[in-house]
Amino acid sequence: MADRMHKSAVLGWNLAMSAGAGAASWALVSPRFAASLVLGALVESVNFRTLWRHAEVILRAGSARVAALAAFLLRFLLLGAVLFVALHLGADPLGFLAGLSIIIPAVLLAAWQARPAVDPNAPSLAADDPAWDAWNPWAARENQPDDDEESS
Repeated sequence: MADRMHKSAVLGWNLAMSAGAGAASWALVSPRFAASLVLGALVESVNFRTLWRHAEVILRAGSARVAALAAFLLRFLLLGAVLFVALHLGADPLGFLAGLSIIIPAVLLAAWQARPAVDPNAPSLAADDPAWDAWNPWAARENQPDDDEESS
């Protein structure tokens, strides 16, 4: 497993999924849908690269932080303009949205690959330990006692 997530891993997954989705949609849906999907994937790939670069600059301390924040805003404006032009020129909206969305599972798979190794010697609670009941995983906090339980 990797010690950290790399941009190339995300882009590799994105390319593989985009190519597969483009080929499948060409055969199963329509060439217009497939072209829109591939265009959306291309736009999102460029958007992701710039997002990654700006995030690295912003997270590092330095004098370029304000310029990176301004470029971050400019990226949103350019993305909106590209979306408007593509849809105005006849891109299939669902295909375009699907192409834009392929980066999400690519990021999840790359993050999963970069997860830390499981330590079999890590301390853990016994399966019947009452402390398991004290934590609410859905709210990510300790369980609050009910008013009914306090009065009885």
